[in-house]
Amino acid sequence: MRRENQSSVSEFLLLGLPIQPEEQGMYYTLFLVMYLTTVLGNLLIILLIRLDSRLHTPMYFFLSHLALTDICFSSVTAPKMLMNMLMQTQSISYAGCISQEYFFLLFADLDSFLLTSMAYDRYVAICHPLHYSRIMSQKLCFLLVVVSWVLSSSNALLHTLLLTHLMRRDNQTSVSEFLLLGLPIQPEEQGVYYALFLVMYLTMVLGNLLIILLIRLDSRLHTPMYFFLSHLVLTDICFSSVTAPKMLMNMLMQTQSISNGCICPDLFFLLFGYAESFFLTSVAYERYMARY
Repeated sequence: MRRENQSSVSEFLLLGLPIQPEEQGMYYTLFLVMYLTTVLGNLLIILLIRLDSRLHTPMYFFLSHLALTDICFSSVTAPKMLMNMLMQTQSISYAGCISQEYFFLLFADLDSFLLTSMAYDRYVAICHPLHYSRIMSQKLCFLLVVVSWVLSSSNALLHTLLLTHLMRRDNQTSVSEFLLLGLPIQPEEQGVYYALFLVMYLTMVLGNLLIILLIRLDSRLHTPMYFFLSHLVLTDICFSSVTAPKMLMNMLMQTQSISNGCICPDLFFLLFGYAESFFLTSVAYERYMARY
């Protein structure tokens, strides 16, 4: 963070939720209960796995690390949000913002890599049951976890460094928001197009959720192909949810601006785009194994 000939930025103001001051206590209690439930629930999962020797298997080994990652992931932003609600302030320091960004990316990537390791464990258990104990050795399990941490840390560090580079203030005009060109829609037609895009978005989300539900409920569909399909469908929901809600909100509010937070949609757009490609590759590999 060089300081020569540039404006000093010490903190940012968070927009937060549109909560009235008299409702602050109720929402604070609600979010606190949700956060504590998440933390205590995942800690209980870790404790049960550690205490029950029957659960000392590769799958539950990855599950315990996944539960720990969920605790860390929710702890990146929730405590700061709760503290701000309690102190009735909406500021966050520059260093705190960068730190949150790094750890948010770290645990999000780690979550994905651990899920990939669990998928590989299930693949070995289903396709190579006779060699499962030999392939999924304790050494390999530890190696997969270590590799997940290394890759996640590297990716988070890279994106955080790129973000800090973009946020440099040396001799340049500060930009707080961008204007989106959008579609050439007349104001009187705004409601019609809003309803159209809303129906399309809800149809896509509900349709994909129905596919996931059917796969989970029908035991005949508990196969590797449908396992990958359910995750592919979930990725589709997340992929479309990166931009569609903001677009619908802009159409409803009749505004075309987006803050510097456009970096976040761009990141998640790339994330889910790449995830979809990798899941399609996994489905293709699964079909290849089924045929040969």
